[in-house]
Amino acid sequence: MKSDGPPDAVGAADGAGPRFSVGYQPMTGAPDFFSDIVRDYREAVAEVYFAWPGDPSGRAPVADDAVEQTLGELGRMRGWGIRLNLLFNASCYGAEALSAALEDRVTARIRAMLDGPGLDAVTTLSPLIARTVRSRFPDIEVRASVNLRLGTVAALRYAAPFFDSYTVQREYNRDPTRLAELQAWAAGEGKTLVVLANSGCLNGCPFQSFHDNAVAHEREIGRRDDTRPLATLCRSHYADCSHRADFLRGSWIRPEDVPAHRRIFGGLYKLATRLHERPCMVIGAYAGGRFHGNLADLMEPGHGLSFAPGIVANDAFPPDWFERSLCGDRSCEACRWCDEIWPRVYRLASG
Repeated sequence: MKSDGPPDAVGAADGAGPRFSVGYQPMTGAPDFFSDIVRDYREAVAEVYFAWPGDPSGRAPVADDAVEQTLGELGRMRGWGIRLNLLFNASCYGAEALSAALEDRVTARIRAMLDGPGLDAVTTLSPLIARTVRSRFPDIEVRASVNLRLGTVAALRYAAPFFDSYTVQREYNRDPTRLAELQAWAAGEGKTLVVLANSGCLNGCPFQSFHDNAVAHEREIGRRDDTRPLATLCRSHYADCSHRADFLRGSWIRPEDVPAHRRIFGGLYKLATRLHERPCMVIGAYAGGRFHGNLADLMEPGHGLSFAPGIVANDAFPPDWFERSLCGDRSCEACRWCDEIWPRVYRLASG
């Protein structure tokens, strides 16, 4: 990391609580700006990841006119010792995917950050961008996007020349054996790992790549007059009440369980808050290690509407949930425990 930047906070010190990487979104300031939320929880926030306004980043682009606000808030947060991580994690850059023009645009964005608030890391799905950053900015950490689905030691080893750190494939969040294997390899190679803690995606969703691309292009899609309605697979799936226990088979980690998970994993936890309607609720729950409410509301994508009129009552989970949810073999079709638990945690909102 750059010597004049904030301390390296990716690996929390022994004895410290879990640390989080949170996704920035420009907010109106009513009641808070995003930096106000981070200020209130900065002891738990190690890093803020963000997209440059107007650039593709795996989600709908932030408005072009948000540059001034974004850079101002990022500078404020970095002044508190929080690392900044710039996203170039679009899965498709079209005809520019292998172009010098893309390399130059990435370079210009990074230089603008270094001339302004500073920059500590870049997250990307593109090997071209990873190579460009490593060669032109050797002091900047290059992190592999979660959408690369890096879940084996072999995959980490293949990608090692491109990345300094990896966001682990979410399907292995509850597999302690796999996490231990990945951590052992990473430690031996001087690499670090990150886990996405609040994904609401179905584990192994076959439509994830399609959905991510559609979300990234939703503005262009919305301007067409021939757009066809197509619900996401997870919402279609959960519309059938008999499928709702599959929510419990996801990759998410409850706020209460992160400290125990950290004893297995030991790395940084990413929170998806770039599009979340209530990022303060998500960050506060995970920073405080406690949440009283509808667990589905903490996820991105969230499923509050999918499960209405009921909620997934976070306070209703059994005491042994975390230990029993660490089912690394993922033999869900043989083990029906989640189907037994679902009636205990799914309650009418008024109940």
